[in-house]
Amino acid sequence: MTSPSASPASPPRPLLVKEMIPSGINAAISNDPRLIVPIGTCEQHGPHLPLGCDTIIVEHLCDDLSAEYGVLRAPTVEYGVNVDTERGFPGNASLRKKTLHRMLNDLLASWEATGVREFILITAHGHDPHQEALATVTTMNARVRVVDIFGVQLKDLLEGQSEAMHGDEVDTSLMLFLAPELVRTELAQDYMMSREMLRRYRRGRLKVPGGSAGSIGRPSLASAEKGRALYERIRSKISDRIFLAPAPAE
Repeated sequence: MTSPSASPASPPRPLLVKEMIPSGINAAISNDPRLIVPIGTCEQHGPHLPLGCDTIIVEHLCDDLSAEYGVLRAPTVEYGVNVDTERGFPGNASLRKKTLHRMLNDLLASWEATGVREFILITAHGHDPHQEALATVTTMNARVRVVDIFGVQLKDLLEGQSEAMHGDEVDTSLMLFLAPELVRTELAQDYMMSREMLRRYRRGRLKVPGGSAGSIGRPSLASAEKGRALYERIRSKISDRIFLAPAPAE
């Protein structure tokens, strides 16, 4: 029986590389040689969301997965390959595809040399050039897995969209759940694209139109309750596919 004065057990904390000493990192790698690497962006998502929207979402997810499975979590890569825009947005900062690719090659090579045997790159940015930079990263022997959190099927949880877009019903709902103090819902503006335009936009063949406030989709339909459901779906699916699935044969 627990003593009345005993405090309840603290929930597990993420294993953050930047907060650990070398011996602790070595012990963690010996126990589980995987490393979670969050890949964010510094990019506008409409007038109602912070530029670090993608980064904030993916950091929350990576922290939760690290804490749940006892897997090391690397410092966040704060920049990605942004979508071009027809007009400038203050604060936007983008890397070229080859720059992001080369930077990740260097980082993964350093970590692999210290014993990491599997890298899990997690991003919340579906722009094809950004995804290609991640998917083409190479290592000597370690496995590399790239996870786009919006590859999870979310249609049944949405009202005005059939898929994730940009600064939209999905992004805004997730942010209302994870960091509501950073969301200015009164500034949200809806802007819809045709399926063909959205396909070209994702492939980098279409800029964010000047007629858009910077977001694409229906952020006006976002809610914290919807964000909770979206987050739980994404976390559950990634847990099942990446962290709980049997390891492949050597």
